[in-house]
Amino acid sequence: MTRGGTEDFDAFYAATARRVVLHVYAVCGDLGDAQDIVQEAYARAWQHWPKVSAYDNPEQWVRTVAWRLAANRWRGFKRWLAAQARLGGQPTTTASPTPDRVAVIAALQRLPEAQRQTVVLHYLLDMSVSDIATGTGVPSGTVKARLARARTALADLLSDETPEVNDAASRS
Repeated sequence: MTRGGTEDFDAFYAATARRVVLHVYAVCGDLGDAQDIVQEAYARAWQHWPKVSAYDNPEQWVRTVAWRLAANRWRGFKRWLAAQARLGGQPTTTASPTPDRVAVIAALQRLPEAQRQTVVLHYLLDMSVSDIATGTGVPSGTVKARLARARTALADLLSDETPEVNDAASRS
């Protein structure tokens, strides 16, 4: 690769890595895992840099690769937990995250994958509806619908009120 290609990639990495880490962190909920996944995604971008750099949005390519890597890691972790349960082993524990973090991550995980991805791109990466539509290959109307459905679901999932209180309030 030419020196200019290296400099181009370095500039691309410096300009985009923080946003991609934030995106993956919001998806997987663990900063260390997010950093590892993003590192792997950028390594793959580097391997294919002449092709990736010619794309309209190389950052979207890296985000897509990172998203798939995170999904694969999650599936592997679920298989590992299932194997541990079959073998009677107990997973090791770590320090507890804050209750708010647990609630947000749990709520995001309960969203359908397409809604979760759209929420992360829009609210955490500050992408416009049209940018999300272009990057994910879906119409703008679909992005708007996903955002609306996700907001409604998250409002219910993150509500401080219990369902009984919500029911009583709606009858008043």
